[in-house]
Amino acid sequence: MNRIALAVAVTLALVGCSRSPEPADPASPAAAPAARTAPVALPAAPSDTATASPSFDCAKATSDAEKWVCTDEGLAALDRQLAAQYKRVQTAPDELDIAAEQRGWIKGRDACTRAVDPRQCLREAYQTRLVELTVNSGGVRASATGTYRCDDVAKPLKVVFYNDIDPAAAIVTLGTDQAIVFPIESASGSRYGREGVAFWEHQGEATLDFYGTALRCTVDR
Repeated sequence: MNRIALAVAVTLALVGCSRSPEPADPASPAAAPAARTAPVALPAAPSDTATASPSFDCAKATSDAEKWVCTDEGLAALDRQLAAQYKRVQTAPDELDIAAEQRGWIKGRDACTRAVDPRQCLREAYQTRLVELTVNSGGVRASATGTYRCDDVAKPLKVVFYNDIDPAAAIVTLGTDQAIVFPIESASGSRYGREGVAFWEHQGEATLDFYGTALRCTVDR
């Protein structure tokens, strides 16, 4: 099974960027599909009172990240969704060491409390893990695949769009590096992003900011 993996970069918050095999291609139109949803604006820091209901007992929350989740309904809903998806994937016969992957993810999630915007980091951590588990479980067809010619010809760019999963996402592969990005509302074209990565495509042209590397690209017909 082709897999995507998660690497944590604490100084950039938590990101879905790693060296890993590419996801399976569908029969692919070159243009990016329209972004479906926009990230929700995040409120201020939490209070000390747990008000949300995640998959775990907030009375037993130990990490600061768990305490954040316990004060935010949106994060709690993502936690419940992830717990359900993780349980489903655990039953797959070809999963090798998903428990070890999950433990690594938890460490990365907990590091989000040191990010500039902990809630954004936590939200992206949960969304990223949901996409990983969904795509890696197999049987998921991509909405479209785009390949691009960019300024840096040494690093080919490929974007695989998954707009029919929850959360909708795209997997950006630049050379051997990958990042999972999410739809952002755009007045024109298709825009996806996360902390450190921004991808935009409009009428056959695209721009990518990939952790400080800025590229201008055209669709490779």
